[in-house]
Amino acid sequence: MKNITRLFGLLRPYWKQVVLALVFLALQVYLLLIIPDVIAGVIDNGLTGNNSAFIIQSALVILGVGFLRALVPYGQRYLSEWIAAKIGFDLRNRLFNHIQYLPFEYHDQAQAGQLISRCIEDVRSIERFTGFGVFDLARIALLAVFIISRLLVESASLAWIALLPLIPMLWITLDFGRQVGGYFLAVDNALGEVSSRLQENVSGAQVVRAFAREPYEIERFRQANSKLYQARVHVMTEFGKMMPSTAFLVTAGTLLILWFGGQLVLRGELTIGKLVAFNSYVLLLSSPVQQLAWLVNLAGEAAAGLQRTFEILDLVPAIRTPQQAVSLPVLKGDVDFEAVSFRYSVGRASALENINLQVKPNQVVALIGATGSGKTSLVNLIPRFYDPTHGVVRVDGFDLRSVELVSLRRQIGIVLQTSLLFSATVRENISYGNPSASLDEVMAAAKASQAHEFILDLPAGYDTLVGERGMTLSGGQRQRIAIARALLLNPRILILDDSTSSVDMQTERGIQKALEVLMKDRTTFVIAHRLSTVRRADLILVLDQGRVVERGTHHELLQSRGLYREIYELQLRDQEKFHEEMETLDTASELMPNRSHSME
Repeated sequence: MKNITRLFGLLRPYWKQVVLALVFLALQVYLLLIIPDVIAGVIDNGLTGNNSAFIIQSALVILGVGFLRALVPYGQRYLSEWIAAKIGFDLRNRLFNHIQYLPFEYHDQAQAGQLISRCIEDVRSIERFTGFGVFDLARIALLAVFIISRLLVESASLAWIALLPLIPMLWITLDFGRQVGGYFLAVDNALGEVSSRLQENVSGAQVVRAFAREPYEIERFRQANSKLYQARVHVMTEFGKMMPSTAFLVTAGTLLILWFGGQLVLRGELTIGKLVAFNSYVLLLSSPVQQLAWLVNLAGEAAAGLQRTFEILDLVPAIRTPQQAVSLPVLKGDVDFEAVSFRYSVGRASALENINLQVKPNQVVALIGATGSGKTSLVNLIPRFYDPTHGVVRVDGFDLRSVELVSLRRQIGIVLQTSLLFSATVRENISYGNPSASLDEVMAAAKASQAHEFILDLPAGYDTLVGERGMTLSGGQRQRIAIARALLLNPRILILDDSTSSVDMQTERGIQKALEVLMKDRTTFVIAHRLSTVRRADLILVLDQGRVVERGTHHELLQSRGLYREIYELQLRDQEKFHEEMETLDTASELMPNRSHSME
């Protein structure tokens, strides 16, 4: 009942078109009911009475009705298809819009293939039912009302006998309808699993090839596809069981009419023409009742589609702008963590535990620690991708849970650990956060991130399409474009999540030189495993199992001989030697021109 209410809710905005389609439908039914009466008149008056003029007149009526029956269904079908297309358009937009605002907690668990299946296949099943099912059900209802009324007027006793087989036929169809929703839900879930397997395999094609796991992936897809096949076969098997029963009942109805109606004709209580018309009416009703089985199929698909669609639409985003939210002014860049603890879901271990941190405007904060220590979790709380389980995160004194998300996130530039680029041009990717930026502004950001030179070498420069997820570029190139994208936003707070992990040390040095200037006058959080980033930070946080176990500058932490000193000895000392050598080479190269000049 809830799904039916929601289906009519989808139709409500287009009630004018629905009413007009129903008018066409009623006219179509009326034209359909004229023919049996005309045929009865031809038999009783034209043939029996040897009235050729009446036969010709009846033929012209049938011709006119046939012409109208060719035109009227077109109008009804056009309107119903238009309504279905609009509902599909609206639902896909609603789903996509809603998914944009679902929190990261949902996307952490949701399968991309299932979301794609719901946006495409489930919406398509709802479209099919609204385009065919709803109006065909209305047509059957109108036919039933008019035909049963007409049969009762002609002969009440024969009407009940003729309609008797339709009662078990209707019961069988409705019983199938009660079960078919579950069948199609299994089909939709299996289809979503196939989509997930396909999407995951295409995204991970490089890994699959690298480990020669093609046979394994083929078997995984075959198993998912087999489940879909079995679910579909199960639906058709159950549908097939019902069809012979309904076909037999239609035949039984005709036999009953001929047997009992024939006796009425022999007794003179019914004419031959009326008997033929009577049988025609029952056949007109039997066919739609049989069609109910197909409509029940459509309804089952639509019910499953509605259930899966509204499972998403009914989700209330946990991370959203509150009522009477504060629109943030231009931020200074104060960031405070007050007794912050965080876990991703109930039952999981805490990702962060009792974090207290005060970051002043324009400070550079480096976060260092082993994988899983909580570095990314900490910075993800600043743009409010997640809310802390306990405690408060404040920016310029504002509790993040009380501010407009857009006004917050537009002042935070982020370069993620995995640089995702969209299937668009280089310029469009860089200006993603600031679409109105001029080409000069885009180029300035690219120069700052050391991306300008390699962009100019691309086939169409800044207008080069980078392909899906930017796979036509190297990892370092993607990373530099992602940095340019963040810099063009000119944020007050900058988050670099291991943003130089995909570039070589030589390229990193160029990027770091640009970032030293660009980090000026903005608060910056950097997750990095490179010493060049850590060494120049105003504050280094060493995290271990979600806790800040050490904090201070590079030299302070080296002297404390704690966990930072261990990390330095294991990972960073060699980098320091490399940087010292590179600085020596730079100094030498700077002196070379002067030396040459003195020799002259």
